Amino acid sequence: MNICLFSENEMNSPLALKDARAEHIIKILHKKKGDTFTAGIIGGMAGTAAITDISDGIYFDFTPESEGKLLHPLRMIIGFPRPIQLKRLLRDIAAIGVSEVHLTGTELGEKSYMQSALVEKGAAYSMLLDGTVQAGSTHVPALFLHKTLPECLEFFAGSEELRIALDNKNPDATLTEVLRSHPEKERTAAAVGSERGWTDRERALLEDFGFLRAGMGERIMRTETAATAASAVICAEKGWF
Repeated sequence: MNICLFSENEMNSPLALKDARAEHIIKILHKKKGDTFTAGIIGGMAGTAAITDISDGIYFDFTPESEGKLLHPLRMIIGFPRPIQLKRLLRDIAAIGVSEVHLTGTELGEKSYMQSALVEKGAAYSMLLDGTVQAGSTHVPALFLHKTLPECLEFFAGSEELRIALDNKNPDATLTEVLRSHPEKERTAAAVGSERGWTDRERALLEDFGFLRAGMGERIMRTETAATAASAVICAEKGWF
């Protein structure tokens, strides 16, 4: 736990000793009265919490010090992967710092994955929160769920950004080449298909919405690997790392 995150309301109350955050502070960090730990407000400022007392709870005073590592202007469209992959994927791309995650059904994707308890907002949010804590950030990526790719893409209508569809079937260029050919566009959206990739109809739809087809080599990756690798490459090329 690289930062202890609280809602704004929690900042005004002692942290219950049975709370997982309190157990981490006491048992893992070995903090005592008078010590400090890194803390932040979810969606707000990061700073230092000074422990004033530990009795029926952990009492602390919070001093804000920074904006808490803002998210990058990168939106990811991801075809629903297997639930076990989704858990890792959400945590990792939150740690990288994408601003939005759009999970969508696809024509070749397994429909049962969308019914998993992990895709419920509460469970998925906890994974995003884990990644945010890992990064030592206070800003959690926004999560959106879409039943189909057409429904998802309507959300992107009218926005100005570089749009990239990751596709290892006859891509027009490599991901790096696409990024370097559009240095003027900082805001970026990247789409990664589900395990079986995109259909020709989905490829045509993505192109209609201005997505440029880009590849990351001949190797076929899992959805979680492709999404994490693509977001890392984009952040590196944009100079956000």
